This record gives sequence, C-alpha cells and structure tokens, in this order.
Amino acid sequence: MPDRTSLICVGLLMLTGAASTRGDELAVLPEKIDDGPPEEMMHRHFLKHAEQAWKRWQNEYEELETPEQIAAYQKRRRDYFVDAIGGFPARTPLNVRVAGVVRREGFCVEKIIFESQPKHFVTAAVFLPDPARHKPPYPGVIVPCGHSAVGKGCDAYQRASALLALNGIVALIFDPIEQGERFQLLDAKGKPRLGGTKAHTMSGIASILLGRNTARFEIWDGMRAIDVLQARPEVDPKRIGCTGNSGGGTQTSYIMALDDRVAAAAPSCYLMNLPTIIRTIGPQDAEQNIYGQLAFGMDHADYVMMRAPTPILMCTATKDFFDIGATWTSYRYAKRLYSRMGFAEYVDLIEHDAKHGFAQPLREGAVRWMMRWLLGKDEPITEPAIKILDNKEIRCTPRGQVMLLAGARSVYDLNEDYEKELAEGRRKAWATGDRAKRLDQVRQLAGVRKPADLPKPKVQKVGTVKRSGYQIDKLIIKPEEGIHLPALLFVPGKAKAGPTVLYLHEKGKAAEANPGGAIEALVKGGRTVLGVDVRGTGETQQSSKKHFGAAIGLDWQDVYAAYLLGRSYVGMRTEDILVCARYAAERTSGGKAGRVRLIAVGNVGVPALHAAALAPELFESVKLTRTLTSWSNVIRTRPTHNQLINAVHGALKVYDLPDLASTLGDKLTIDQPADALGRPIAAGG
Repeated sequence: MPDRTSLICVGLLMLTGAASTRGDELAVLPEKIDDGPPEEMMHRHFLKHAEQAWKRWQNEYEELETPEQIAAYQKRRRDYFVDAIGGFPARTPLNVRVAGVVRREGFCVEKIIFESQPKHFVTAAVFLPDPARHKPPYPGVIVPCGHSAVGKGCDAYQRASALLALNGIVALIFDPIEQGERFQLLDAKGKPRLGGTKAHTMSGIASILLGRNTARFEIWDGMRAIDVLQARPEVDPKRIGCTGNSGGGTQTSYIMALDDRVAAAAPSCYLMNLPTIIRTIGPQDAEQNIYGQLAFGMDHADYVMMRAPTPILMCTATKDFFDIGATWTSYRYAKRLYSRMGFAEYVDLIEHDAKHGFAQPLREGAVRWMMRWLLGKDEPITEPAIKILDNKEIRCTPRGQVMLLAGARSVYDLNEDYEKELAEGRRKAWATGDRAKRLDQVRQLAGVRKPADLPKPKVQKVGTVKRSGYQIDKLIIKPEEGIHLPALLFVPGKAKAGPTVLYLHEKGKAAEANPGGAIEALVKGGRTVLGVDVRGTGETQQSSKKHFGAAIGLDWQDVYAAYLLGRSYVGMRTEDILVCARYAAERTSGGKAGRVRLIAVGNVGVPALHAAALAPELFESVKLTRTLTSWSNVIRTRPTHNQLINAVHGALKVYDLPDLASTLGDKLTIDQPADALGRPIAAGG
C-alpha cells in the first residue's frame, strides 16, 4: 500500500462524484480543472506561458531607444531567425527555362520554371508591362501565393500581379510547395496525395527533426525568385518589392525581414501576434511556427521592425480570422519604433471591412505602395477589368506537376539527403565519443531536467475502485503548476516483494485496465502497477483540433504552441515519466532506486526511451511495445502517421532513437517495433 501520509486527501464523495459524472468508472479528473475541461489543459498551460513571453517582449521593446540598440535588436532577431529555420543552402544555377508566353491587353505573361535548389523546380509567371506604355527598366515585385490549391492560378493573386504590370512594375508570382504545380507527393497517376496546409505540416515533421522548418524552403524559393527578377534585363535590380496574402503574407513577412534586397513590402492578412493566435484560432501550419521564437522574444511585429525603416504596408481585413485587434497592436509597436528612428511615414496600415482575402482594395493599396516607393509616384490606383489566365494558360509544366519532370527533387528528397549526411556523423560520435557527453546533448535538445532537479509532485487521492483480488486508487499527480496527470494505482490484495510497474499507453492509463486486460494480469501476479496518463494522453488528450486529422495528430496545435515556446512534448512527457517513476519508487517500492519496471505501449515509448536512457538508475527494466523504431524512418517515410507529437527540433543532428536504446543494453526489450506509419517491422528497421 502507498504511504498515505504522502497523499493530500480530499472528500471521497465529492471527488468520486465529480469523476463519475464523466461516465467512466476509471475516470480520475473532474469535468473541469482550473476552470476548463481536462482536454484543454495543455492549451491553458501554453497560453499562460505565451502571455508571460509577451510581457517579456514588451519590456524588451520599451528599452529600444538609441540607433545602436535598435540595430543590435534587429541583428539578434535576424540571426536567430535564420538559425531557427536551419540556415539557407548555397546559391546554385537557376537554370531558368521559358515555358510559354500569353499576351493580354496592357501586359504579357511569361511562364517560367527555375531551380531554387538543384532539380527542385519552381513554377512561376512573370507579368510584364507593355513597353509601349511603360519604359524599362522596371521595378520588380515577387508575389508569393497564399494557401490556394491552384497557387499562382488563383484569381486574386493573378489580379494583383496584373495590376502591378499595368502600372509599370514587373510581377513574378510563383507556386509555393504543395500548391499549384508543386505538389511534392504524387500517386501512381500523378495526382497529389496531400496538399496545402496539411502537406506543409507533414513535410514540416521531418524538417523539425533536422533542425529545419517548412518556412526555410518557402523563403529560399522567394529569395531565388528575387534572383530571377534581378537577372532580367528589363528589371532594375535595386528596386525590388514583395507582396502576398495569407500564406503569401507569411512568406512576404519572412522574406522582407531577412532579405535586404526588398526595398518595399506589403504583407496582407497575416500579421498579428502569437499569444493572440494561441488564444483564438490556435497555431497554424508548419511554416507559421518558428522554433522557440516566443521564448527567444520574436513576434510578428519583429518581422516589420527587423527591416526598419524599410517601407512596409500592413494590409488587413476587419473580419479576418487573424484578429484585427492584435494586428493593430503589432502595427502600433512597429509605428512607434519607426517614429523613434525618424521615419514614421515609412510604415502604414490599411484596413478593409471584409473577411480574410486579397480583396480589391487591398490589392490596390499594395500596388499604390509599390508605386510610391519603387517608382516615386503617389497617385490613386483603380483596378480595371482584367482577363486573367485560365488554368491551362498559366500552366508551366507539360503534365501539370513539377514532380513529373525528369530528375525532380521534392522537399522530402532534400530532407532525406541532409539526414544521410548527418547519419554518418552520428554513427561516429556514438561509436567513439564520450557517451555521457552525448546524453547531455540529448537532455539539452529534448529539454529534460535531471531527476534531482525535478520538484516532487503533489499527489491527491480522489477515489477507490474495488475489484476481485485488488483495488484501484485514483490519483492526481501534479508535477508542476497547471499540470494534472490522472493515474490509477493498482494494489494487489497479496502483493509480492519486488518492483512496481509504471505502465504507460498512448491511449491512456485505462486502455489495458479493464478486467482481463494486461494490467490486471500483472496485478493478479502480485505486482503493484501505477498507470499514468502523461500529459496529452487519456483524459487530457486534445480532442477538438481535428483539422489535420489522425495523420498529423489531434495534438498538433498544442505541439506547435510548445514548439513556439522552445519545448517538445518528448521532453515534457519524459519529465512526467521521471517524476512518476521516482514517486513509484519512493512510495510503493520501499524507496529503493532502480525498483521500477517501465512498460510503454505505442508512441509514448519515445519519451519512455528518453526517460530510461537519461535516468537508467530509476529503472530495473524497460519494455517498449509498438514504438517507433527510429526518426530516420520518419525522414524516409512519405507521408507519416501521428509523428509530430514525438518530434524534437534538431534531434537528428545529435542522436536517433537507436542511439538511446544502445545505452540500455539488456535492460531494454523492444516488442513489435513500428515504422513511421505505425506498422510493425523487423527490429532495427
């Protein structure tokens, strides 16, 4: 029996009643914890930390006064930004080819294909002014597309490009990855398997493991698009702009922040601030979340301020799902900084009373902004009737997809190439290096404290279930403020001397807790078993964020909130396991170290493996069932299933899961190892 003096007991009738209203005999948590449902526990946890980060950001901002302070502030954020997305590749030949020309009244469209990286093809359309109306050289503006399935073929994005050309500016609009002609995964018939935001997030999982981000590919495509413009004889290379809406607004914000060649920018329907995003719509797809940026102190206003006093126009919509109040907040911070620098008029905002989208008033505002700063003309712009190109006219590739071109390389291929480079370095480091040093690096990357540095949890007993031959004590284990881990302590009537079993399951503690289940077999064999829902499993499993489905995982927005804060679910769950293992050893195994047997089923095996490798002294044995065999398998598998939850930023630069397994020797048993789709494979696959 556990030492009851260690438990904070509460009224049995009240708490048992609260749990039972949830309709499950083994439910532990009441209908609300900390004024919200259990499945929103992690959302509330991250929101609190995001708001703390926002206060730190505000305090740092208020200290920016001198030109030297502002310059240092800008450089720190730009350096951080580039490092967080994994840096950029070398510039390689663009190999621009012209796929055709379409003529319209007042402009023509040259369809091109270029290579932003070797054989990584980008499809684009260059909208050229009529030289009879406008004399070259012209300014050039790149137009990154928002999340449209047809990419550059989207009506609003074509109209913006045409309007630029009609007013004497060359516009280059290009397909982002997973849109238009650049879907990265095709089926046997050449049709997209995934697209848009879901596809960005899918490729983002592998990118995270490599210390990269989907944004890296998008930004680099945009930078190479600028290279294409600057190489054209009719374009003045010193007069370059960038404008885009929604996902194109994201890309515009990033490109203008990082590329000094951008002399004017107009991001549309994107900029607000991160704490408000977490509180309202939640984090969005992969490229919109930069690793650790909240913890570091980089928010949306910084994308503008990093390039101050470059002329930047924020195009906004009153009824956007990107909160207009937060947009104005970021604008005010940017405006104040520009004012301190003596360039208040170089940043502005227009607001259209409409929903999300590159509506005509925003397109006109963006074009007028480009004319003001790139052509030296400040005059009203009215968009005329424009005959846009249909899907066939704007198509650049023979069969409609770049991945059907000879030798085409996808982002998956590029990530796999990089992983192969890293694999040899990992092999040598773990074979010949200081293993203790390697494990310290693991601890740092995953964000796991040593057991001695983890506080002792608060534990509440909230009820008991009687069964034939044993009882189940319902516990709430609180490893930190705001985190409630529901647990079941299975106590046999005739306990045998020996270690307690710490039992974890990806579906929660109750998955194998029914009569006749795996846990009962252990208990009837005389073993005390502590079954725990580590955060985000079982009763605290996020259930409302279904946009991307099971392939990405229901936890995806919470995972990205953690990611913005520089934390991983692997690290947090590892600490949960260490806290619970120590509790089990102290309270149910006579306080003896190494008297816990760890059993983990499914994807919780990844943090369980980390816990065992980083604190082997706590565990007598470890058994993992149906656990991912390796992260390198994630890189090779296209697409994967529910792997975002167990991705650690930059892990594959230092270690893979087999490296951790190798430190445990005979202590570790792996049963039915799984690939990145959850399918059983041979050990070591």
